[in-house]
Amino acid sequence: MRLRLKLILLAVLPLLLSLALIAFAVRQQEAELARRQQELVKTVYMNAVESELRHYVALALSTITPLYNTGRDDEAIRREVMKQLAMLDYGSDGYFFLYDYDGTNLMHPRQPELVGQNLLDHVDSTGQRPIKVMIDRAKEGGGTVYYTWNKPSQRKVAAKIAYVTGLDRWHWMVGTGIYVDDVEAVLDQLDREMVGNLNTTMAWIVATALFAISVIVAAALLIGLGERRAADAKLTLLTRKIVSSQEEERAYVSRELHDSTSQTLVSVKLLTESALDRMPVADGGARAPLQRALQRLNEALLEVRGMSHRLRPAMLDQLGLRAALRNLGEEMCGHGGQRFELHGGEDLADPPEAIKTVLFRVTQEALTNIRKHAAATRVTIELDGDRRGLRLVIEDNGRGFDAQAMAEHPGRGIGLSNMRERIATIGGSFEIESQPGRTRVRAEIPAEALRRFAAPVAASGGLAA
Repeated sequence: MRLRLKLILLAVLPLLLSLALIAFAVRQQEAELARRQQELVKTVYMNAVESELRHYVALALSTITPLYNTGRDDEAIRREVMKQLAMLDYGSDGYFFLYDYDGTNLMHPRQPELVGQNLLDHVDSTGQRPIKVMIDRAKEGGGTVYYTWNKPSQRKVAAKIAYVTGLDRWHWMVGTGIYVDDVEAVLDQLDREMVGNLNTTMAWIVATALFAISVIVAAALLIGLGERRAADAKLTLLTRKIVSSQEEERAYVSRELHDSTSQTLVSVKLLTESALDRMPVADGGARAPLQRALQRLNEALLEVRGMSHRLRPAMLDQLGLRAALRNLGEEMCGHGGQRFELHGGEDLADPPEAIKTVLFRVTQEALTNIRKHAAATRVTIELDGDRRGLRLVIEDNGRGFDAQAMAEHPGRGIGLSNMRERIATIGGSFEIESQPGRTRVRAEIPAEALRRFAAPVAASGGLAA
């Protein structure tokens, strides 16, 4: 695992662990808060309902008290009391009910079918006998009772809370109740809101985690990009130094071949010729080996001069880039039988040494490829420049090749890669276009690179208009 990846993981994992713990703590706290809130709401609601029911019963008692306190117990008084209680209602499910202590329903304004039925042993959905419990509570002086009962407005069984009291002289139990399924709906709504709030909090935590991870990764990428750029710059500088060292070594070897080896061969040649001149013509047995040696010396001298020229042509340093390109093209195309043309460059000032050397080597590599592979009959070199930079174009009419396949094949196109890398070391761009009948190599050196490589003392080493 790379060090950068380890550092990213070292930064991200504690962050994710911390956010996970925070999310867990938040979820636990919100769940506990929701439970407490439900209990509080339910308690407050039930207390309010009980208080309201006591007020309703007290209002009902105040309404029937004048009749109840007359001292009469006849049937007419009792019917009048039932009538007044039946008229007291508050909403579709708010009404008063009346039972005797034996459990018989005496009055029920919402469910008249229950009137006359004995419901003392009626069992609700929770398993208790609500009428008996309410009668017992009324005998004790009154109180609240929780049970389930059919809700008239919805025709379904719902939870209900009732407050009852007794009319002991008549052995009646009077009461009223409120269905509390509404509080369940309120609690459900609170649950939904709490879950929504929790989900929103979790979403914020996740978004924070993603943002933090993105910042860490972006910072790592920026650091990596900076390191990569620095490494590329160092690699470019190293490559430039290697190329410069190679050129210096080539120049040294070229000078040694020209100034030392070549001169030694010339001296040997002159001595051999002098020996032949002094040797009698009739002595053919001795002259023949010397003549062959002289021929080999001439061939060796030509080869050494050619090697010296190829390593570092003196014309490149003495007469400049254009003259060196012309000499190189005429020499290589002359050996290969191609017609050579050089266009442009007459008014250009000679570029800096590093750029001049790179362009010469690129041209040398291109001409070598043309001679070996292109089977061309015509080669053209164009050298041009303006305020934007310097351009070198090498074109031939050979058979062409697949430049894309050549670039992707690891074992082929080494010369093309070398040309591309050489141009890249001086900050230029390199393009190849090839098809049957036309191959075009184009190298462009921007003006900024020309200025960067120009020697400080050679302020006029730019481009002439």
